[in-house]
Amino acid sequence: MCLPGVTRANSALGTAGVADNNSTPREVTMSALDAMKMVGAMVDNGELDMAEQILDKMPAFGGGPLEIERWFLTARIAAYRGDFDTAIDIYRDILDAHPDLARVRFELAVCYMKTKQWYRADYQLRLAMAGNDLPDNIRQMMNYYRYVIRQNKNWNVWFNFGAAPDNNVNNATGGQECVMTPLGPLCHNLVEPESAVGFNLAFGGNYEFKLSEQWRWKTEAGIYSNTYTLHDYDDLYLYASTGPRFIWSRGDVWAAAVGSRRWYGWDKYNWSAGGRIGASYDFTRKLLGRLDFQITSNKYDVYAEYLNGETYSLNTELFYSILPNFYTVLRTGVAREWAASETYSYWTPRVSIGIGAELPWGFNLYVEPAFYWQLYDGQQWSVQDGWFKRVTERDFSQRYAVYLSNNKFDVMGFVPTVVFSYTRRDSNIWQREYDRWAVEFTMSQRF
Repeated sequence: MCLPGVTRANSALGTAGVADNNSTPREVTMSALDAMKMVGAMVDNGELDMAEQILDKMPAFGGGPLEIERWFLTARIAAYRGDFDTAIDIYRDILDAHPDLARVRFELAVCYMKTKQWYRADYQLRLAMAGNDLPDNIRQMMNYYRYVIRQNKNWNVWFNFGAAPDNNVNNATGGQECVMTPLGPLCHNLVEPESAVGFNLAFGGNYEFKLSEQWRWKTEAGIYSNTYTLHDYDDLYLYASTGPRFIWSRGDVWAAAVGSRRWYGWDKYNWSAGGRIGASYDFTRKLLGRLDFQITSNKYDVYAEYLNGETYSLNTELFYSILPNFYTVLRTGVAREWAASETYSYWTPRVSIGIGAELPWGFNLYVEPAFYWQLYDGQQWSVQDGWFKRVTERDFSQRYAVYLSNNKFDVMGFVPTVVFSYTRRDSNIWQREYDRWAVEFTMSQRF
């Protein structure tokens, strides 16, 4: 078969059929690397049919760099022809085996943009931006594409579900508490930790109505439910928010009214209403910052005379792409709970740092230790060293969580994720101390 240009290649040599002045085909030998470079140039120039013919005639290269390049070019051809689903599948397969390839992540992000999967595009683009070896024109496009993504994030839906065995669902200490009396110590047993299995469900979404090139009206709502085998600890939480959002080339600001309703053990627990301001900003290609400030008024269905009040919270987040498959997230925050009784009013500073990695064989790993404090205002009566005393409670909690998933088990865009967590709370009121571990299995949206 003679075609003008290269028509076939093998792992060692490629052969080209080239027409001379007398239209007599002749064989030209070139290396497989040179043939692959020529195919890449053809794709860049839009000569897709010829490039595809050459790729079809090339044998497999055994999973090495040339084989990766062959599949990469095949995906680019599919994308140029509008077959984005095929291109996405190929790019994902490449990244499952070689998650450090920034250029592949960039092309995958572009395909997500073409198919209006803006949140997936944003995730891949943030990681791809850590590729220091990318051409300058690609880097320039990335900054522009981040702005395009902000402009077009018009809707998103999330849905997670799973199960979580928990060895201390009631956050109990157990043991015995004794008080000294004239007749000697009077003791009683504290509530023991209870084990249960929780079945969790999270469903929600948001929609942005475009008012202008920079203004949107964003509405978000969701539901979270955790149903245990011990139904006294079932938890149901509904929330919604709506308000204007302003975007520009490097960030956005959203101001919204917020509201929520909670049931605990299938009994009415509380409801909240208030407002929030959230903002994000791209400091550099690799560093993204977020800030969120919220104020709510809280009304409780039981013990309202003690618990009603307001909550003020300020949270920050820094996302840094270290490598195209390795990132870190630093979260800090402080919350202030004002309650009708100062015994239930407190400050909660917190900090956590997460490290995430996209690993070979399709594995995804995220590890996050978190630390937070509860510093109460008023004193309360507590049994300490055998006597009733007035104590101002001070708690310190630490939680360690590991998230593990594998993209090779993709089911309709969801991947199974296993979460291992351990929580330890220390307190100057020993009856408040506890240990808790849980293993959660959930189906999470793949990005």
